Amino acid sequence: MPVLLFLIDTSASMNQRTHLGTTYLDIAKGAVETFMKLRGRDPASRGDRYMLVNFEDVPFGIKAGWKESHATFMTELRNLQATGLTTIGQSLRNAFDLLNLNRLVTGIDNYGQGRNPFFLEPAIIIAITDGNKLTSSSGVQDEVSLHLQSGEIFAPSASDHPAAG
Repeated sequence: MPVLLFLIDTSASMNQRTHLGTTYLDIAKGAVETFMKLRGRDPASRGDRYMLVNFEDVPFGIKAGWKESHATFMTELRNLQATGLTTIGQSLRNAFDLLNLNRLVTGIDNYGQGRNPFFLEPAIIIAITDGNKLTSSSGVQDEVSLHLQSGEIFAPSASDHPAAG
């Protein structure tokens, strides 16, 4: 019973139009709709739980939680609008925090008592962005940085990627 979290870039740059006249956000919405249709045909998807999150701050960025119906998810997906900045670092951190909260609520993680590995629940984050400049309230960033709860910063660079030479 995996949790699939769709993290959709709703920054203003997603209003750019393609050569066909559709916006990047329209293409992202179409990709999620197509994924949902194809995944729904698979009998293994019966236990899937979906979540829709955009680049707004929590709680406004949570458009459809994992307990929402499929109809609510699709309605919220269609109603997404592109405004604001590309805050992918903060948005990814929020996505990880939401998944950790889900694990706490379902009893997979027992803080202070260890983890129950036999309660395996895979989580998949599907991030859709135009990959343009990484803007935030502090300016334009060169790399994604995730500020973790402990104050530690995780900032992957090109040298961390296995294909990097």
